[in-house]
Amino acid sequence: MLQSRPSLPVDRTRWTGQPIVLVGLMGVGKSTVGRRLAAKLSLPFVDADTEIEDAAGMTIAEIFDAYGEPYFRAGERRVIARLMDGSPKVIATGGGAFINDETRQTVLENGLAIWLDAPIEVLVDRVRRRDTRPLLRGRDPGEVLRDLAAARNPIYALAPIRVESNHTPHDVTVRAILEAIGR
Repeated sequence: MLQSRPSLPVDRTRWTGQPIVLVGLMGVGKSTVGRRLAAKLSLPFVDADTEIEDAAGMTIAEIFDAYGEPYFRAGERRVIARLMDGSPKVIATGGGAFINDETRQTVLENGLAIWLDAPIEVLVDRVRRRDTRPLLRGRDPGEVLRDLAAARNPIYALAPIRVESNHTPHDVTVRAILEAIGR
């Protein structure tokens, strides 16, 4: 279920109090798992997408519509940089956040990145429950997610820890994360 990747020279597969940052495709459960993980660790939980919406006074879909994806990604980069302040917390990122070189470097240097991974069919089942995702509008979710997985999974794999999130309850995923980080 989980795979830890060795890193040099600091062991980034163990939690030492830095922000825990959940990365992965849309629908993988970053926000749900993040809330539960934060509760188990008695830490604050921050959803980066909610922070972006609060800062902009608009939903992510409205930001995409009004200003486009590059504008959204720039705001996302700023918000995540602000959240990576060294204080212990659990952060759920948007699916594209870790793809940005600058954001990824910030997360890898200042936090513990955990890739939540799931089979495409699990993701499709989950995203169909929420129709507000800008990248899915008017498109086949399976096709979009397969394309995103092909492009993004090699980058998500740079996270030192990978945990599978499938059709099991989210608490199973939380327990796997706790085991992976040595808690």
